[in-house]
Amino acid sequence: MQEQRTEDRRGFGKQVLGALLTYSMLETVMASGAIAETVKPIAAKWLADVNRMSVDLKGQKLKQTEWQIQVEQLFSQVNLSEFLSFVDFEKLIKTVQFRDRGEKSFRATFPKVEGLPTDLVFGHQMFALRKGRSVVPHGHNNMATSFLILQGDFEGKHYDRLDETDDHMIIRPTIDRRFGRGDYSTVSDHKDNVHWFKATSGPGFIFNIHVLNVDPQIKRSGRVYVDPAGEKISGGRIKAEKMKSADAFRRYG
Repeated sequence: MQEQRTEDRRGFGKQVLGALLTYSMLETVMASGAIAETVKPIAAKWLADVNRMSVDLKGQKLKQTEWQIQVEQLFSQVNLSEFLSFVDFEKLIKTVQFRDRGEKSFRATFPKVEGLPTDLVFGHQMFALRKGRSVVPHGHNNMATSFLILQGDFEGKHYDRLDETDDHMIIRPTIDRRFGRGDYSTVSDHKDNVHWFKATSGPGFIFNIHVLNVDPQIKRSGRVYVDPAGEKISGGRIKAEKMKSADAFRRYG
């Protein structure tokens, strides 16, 4: 009986995450006017329902690596082609003020609709990049995040975070490949913690969902910028220098 309840909770969590991933993407492009008007009221109701369920989801106990597995499974189930059919990327591009270096981050909000929550439990945003620009190399403290490529081609790299000092992080390459529309990856404190995405065609758009302060006992949460072109040491590891954000964007953005 206990095993059945556990399986029921897992199934419920997958349904909620799947809906959240799909419909928060709809919210992200809403304010730009790039989405079909007929979809807006439907998406609004979906988001209200999803948020009520996701409040319960956030309280569930789940290992970060298990979260990664579930999110990747859910991304594989998202009907991206159907979603993208509602998005006018040419119109979206006209509304974005691209950065000279790095990514432009933006998060749109639904128009006010009765019964719609003002905030979702999970954070979400979209990154927009010109060709040749990067989401610069960085690790994550007390975060679980995921990327889904919506438009464009990217050179994507991930690294495990093995150890660190005040000035350096010891990392090991885990992923190095081309990412195109519909491809995805995830990050946690325990697996593929450092990533770096460079747009090889453009403009490129990435959808991001993130959970901050995964461990409430840890007071810090955020990015740690590193230089993956550091000293190569034994076992395929790299001694990557930690950088300030301005230096990271100047060097890699």
